[in-house]
Amino acid sequence: MPDRGGGPTGPRIRVGRPSRRVRTLLTTLGVLAGLAMLFVMFAGFWTDWLWYRSVHYSSVFTTTLGTKIGLFAVFGLLMAVAVGTNIWLAHRLRPPLSAMSTEQQSLDRYRMSIAPYKKWVLLAVAALVGLVAGASAAGQWRTWLQWVNGVSFGQRDPQFHKDISFYTFDLPWYRFLLSFGFAAAVLSLIAAALVHYLYGGLRLTSPSGRATAAATGHLSVLLGLFVTLKAVAYWLDRYGLAVKSSGLKSTDGWTGLRYVDANAYLPAKTILFIIALICAVLFFATLWRRTWQLPVIGFGLMVLSAVLIGGLYPAIVQKFQVQPNEQAKEAPYIKKNITATRQAYGIDGVDVKDYSGKSDTGSDKDKLRAEADATASLRLLDPNIVSPAFQQEQQVRGYYQFPSTLDVDRYKANGKEQDTVVGLRELNIRGIPERNWINDHFKYTHGYGAITAKGTSTDSSGAPDFTEKKLPTEGMLGSYEQRVYYGEKTTQYSIVGGPQKELDYSSDQGEKSYSYQGKSGVSLSNPVNRAAYAVAFGEPQILYSGAIGDGSRILYNRTPKQRVESVAPWLTIDGDAYPAVVDGRIQWIVDAYTTSNGYPYASRTTLGDTTADSLTNGQRAVVAQQNQVNYIRNSVKATVDAYDGTVKLYQWDTKDPVLKTWMKAFPGTVKAKSQISSQLMDHLRYPQDLFKVQRELLSRYHVTNPGTFYTGSERWEVPDDPTTKSGNAVPPYYLSMKMPDQREQAFSLTTTFTPKGRPNLGAFMAVDANAKSRDYGRIRILKLPSESTVWGPQQAQSKFNGDTAVANEINILKRGDSEVEYGNLLTVPLSGGLLYVEPVYVRGAGTNYPLLKKVLVNYGEKIAFKDTLAQALDEVFGGKAPDTTRPPSEGTTRPPSEGSANPTVKQAVKDAQDAFDAGQKALDKKDWAAYGKAQQDLKDALDRLAKAETAAEGGTKPGS
Repeated sequence: MPDRGGGPTGPRIRVGRPSRRVRTLLTTLGVLAGLAMLFVMFAGFWTDWLWYRSVHYSSVFTTTLGTKIGLFAVFGLLMAVAVGTNIWLAHRLRPPLSAMSTEQQSLDRYRMSIAPYKKWVLLAVAALVGLVAGASAAGQWRTWLQWVNGVSFGQRDPQFHKDISFYTFDLPWYRFLLSFGFAAAVLSLIAAALVHYLYGGLRLTSPSGRATAAATGHLSVLLGLFVTLKAVAYWLDRYGLAVKSSGLKSTDGWTGLRYVDANAYLPAKTILFIIALICAVLFFATLWRRTWQLPVIGFGLMVLSAVLIGGLYPAIVQKFQVQPNEQAKEAPYIKKNITATRQAYGIDGVDVKDYSGKSDTGSDKDKLRAEADATASLRLLDPNIVSPAFQQEQQVRGYYQFPSTLDVDRYKANGKEQDTVVGLRELNIRGIPERNWINDHFKYTHGYGAITAKGTSTDSSGAPDFTEKKLPTEGMLGSYEQRVYYGEKTTQYSIVGGPQKELDYSSDQGEKSYSYQGKSGVSLSNPVNRAAYAVAFGEPQILYSGAIGDGSRILYNRTPKQRVESVAPWLTIDGDAYPAVVDGRIQWIVDAYTTSNGYPYASRTTLGDTTADSLTNGQRAVVAQQNQVNYIRNSVKATVDAYDGTVKLYQWDTKDPVLKTWMKAFPGTVKAKSQISSQLMDHLRYPQDLFKVQRELLSRYHVTNPGTFYTGSERWEVPDDPTTKSGNAVPPYYLSMKMPDQREQAFSLTTTFTPKGRPNLGAFMAVDANAKSRDYGRIRILKLPSESTVWGPQQAQSKFNGDTAVANEINILKRGDSEVEYGNLLTVPLSGGLLYVEPVYVRGAGTNYPLLKKVLVNYGEKIAFKDTLAQALDEVFGGKAPDTTRPPSEGTTRPPSEGSANPTVKQAVKDAQDAFDAGQKALDKKDWAAYGKAQQDLKDALDRLAKAETAAEGGTKPGS
């Protein structure tokens, strides 16, 4: 053993191999560390599998995983074989090293160091490039599944006359194959060149010969393959022109061929394709000629051609042919772009009509006033403002919460459908009185109940007029499962169904306990599952906690959008999931889209930017698989059960080829449209994000004349929201209203446009949002004259704020540190003009929720600012609304007269009014027995009244 340290008299330190015990310990630790790493990887895979199996979408998991593994294996192996084979071949073709140059002698030490391990080096390099290539290929699983399962569109592009599916499904896969081929050729070329250089096949400084014949032949074949791939790229580039984005005056996101593309780039790509093929043949010919002269000349010609033909020639055509008369040259291509864009976004059937915008203030005032009531059910309860009022009035406990923006839906009251503001009382984990692991994940597990309020009215104080309230809730919704285990605010995991009881709800009678009865979630009775989730969630207590036992299930991935996105990863999810009570259950309704970025000639849009408005936040942002799209369809309506998390996907657009493609790839995941129940259909609506995408496109593509489109003279823009200071676009509003060509009100989604760069109103747009309507999805646009002086939203708000009477009233409302908040500025077309209605809320000092105190109304040049909508409309129109407070009599067309001299008539009228009032009070108290009695009394009084008036008109005595 060598001695170290000390001198002859110093201590000796023995240095040697570790003892057997130490080696055993180190080996054991290494094995345990490896097992731990493997288990961490296994835990992620296993918990994903368990979750997909729990929601009954295991086929999505297996298909996706199988596709990824297949692509990884195939393309990883192909890359490894390609690079490894060329390394092996270059080594096999090495020249003898008997007479080495000085340059080669300097490389000898590298060859000597590699020699004992050359097989392992070859395998390591091949494996490394194979892993990288396989991982890249696995990310193309969507592209592969679309190519394999692609369905025809039944439409052809106007340039190459190929089915649209070629561009959406085939071309992306061909481009991937091409990029993979380029990568394999380049890596093989680099690896082979290095090996040839290392073993003398290439010499950088040799004056006699710089490459052996074998090296020359090998590298020339690889270069020939590279140039061949370049030829294929030129050919595919021809078709790529149909989906290429480029700039055009007055047009953002322009896609498709222009004049210079069709007349310069297209022939140039064809010529370059032929040149590249010739160049490739010259490289392959080097196998026999053993000289680089012709291939180098050919390659130089190809590069020069690419510069001259592919770059300079199109620039000359653009400069000297297009620019002098661009509008005329581009007109045919603009027409193709307009047609394709309108088809791709589903706006080709838009009904655009001219609208005068002139207020009809000279007609019958009472008639106009009555028409205002008949045209729209003007929603005064702004779902974007009243959430604090819901919170104050219906939160009940601090561990509940409502979303900051509520939803608008439709429910029937007394047989009549009315706009209703809806919010779920979800769990607020930050409001738990005492935070700990048990409380956060075992005791406080769910919210409770849906709260609803009338959209068109408030109570006497200005607070929401609740139609479903209290805890547990009671009211118009009847009996339903009120527990909310899955919701927009429910982001933490919960463990339910085991030994630990949950808090169901707390009332005056004390806390109610509950144990989850649903089948959702993953069972934790298996110790392997518990260990996997302990690792996946980083919570070791899951492994050993006594609160987990037989029947325990873990719930996670609990937001509706998250669940739909997980079970259908090929869909783009709308930003606004909304709840509805359907068949005795709270169902989250989620709109989902199929999209593509490869529709020829259709202009692209950015979903994130297009769908953003003054209300968009992280919770309501669209969940996009691809942000840049030029094709979109609302192909799927999805539901998520708020109690058991069940996810159902329904085919909504039965013609969409993109959805049909995904349904082939994932059979059995999407249910037929016919399976949508009638009750669910009542609550389906036209989605906001699709509407926002369409309105952005229609700001330009409402124009179908190429010349007008080119000049941009009729371009619109979406105005900023005048009720906020965010500077973002005004959101679209759900509203029951009728357009001038409609006979009755329809649940609609509406928005306004202003001319580009101008504040006045340019157009009003509405889509029929009622899923049961025959006109569902029909977009109507009322286009105002370009010289119109109708106020736009910003102008209307400015006029409101600048009106002296309004300003004085606002100042009065602001006294005592009160805050004034403006609600949604609703716009409704009425008798040739536009009616603006805006609720005004006041948040009093010391309170944290707003109350409706005033209503602003504008029609023409008239402004009213009153306590109620009826008063404001009366003032603006100078007429009175029809008196609907008195109960109508059956079989008569005129109201009874209290001024009649007949005492029997007087008594009957009084009794009818008393019965009506009693019925209203009973209705407010939800006293259905009293309400039924009042209705019977009302009928009796009306019968006596009808007999009395008939007798009076016939000259007989009442009662005879």
